[in-house]
Amino acid sequence: MPDELLIAVLWSISPFGEAKVGIPYAIFNEANVYITFLVCFLANVLVYPIMIFFLDYLNQHFLKWRFYKKGAIKVARRVKTGAGSNISRFGFWGILIFVMLPVPGTGVYAGTIASYLFGMPYNKAFLANSIGIFFSCIMVWGMTMATYHGIN
Repeated sequence: MPDELLIAVLWSISPFGEAKVGIPYAIFNEANVYITFLVCFLANVLVYPIMIFFLDYLNQHFLKWRFYKKGAIKVARRVKTGAGSNISRFGFWGILIFVMLPVPGTGVYAGTIASYLFGMPYNKAFLANSIGIFFSCIMVWGMTMATYHGIN
């Protein structure tokens, strides 16, 4: 069981799945459902401070390299296109709802980049991302539990 939780945590901090993959993975591998929720949620919340550190400090140094700058601009355009109208219009609530949607392309990585690009204060953005992650985890956890136990 500890191995399943470790893999679930790795999925939860990964940009390829986040808790949307970590929670189902752990539950379908017989991990405790409550510990799974808590661990995956906290791991996904941890992404925000790591991403902000990257965007604030490391990004300045990497932007000197052409291939990195080209990729960063591509990601920024994609985030602004996908979330831009809602975030610029709704601010805190736009980030929260964007992060809350348990579909590919939304989540804490995109929410952090969007809040950074739109200049949202860190504390406000962290709260919006955390609440969005919480509701996303609840939805994924509930759907996974319903699937795992079957709906009658």
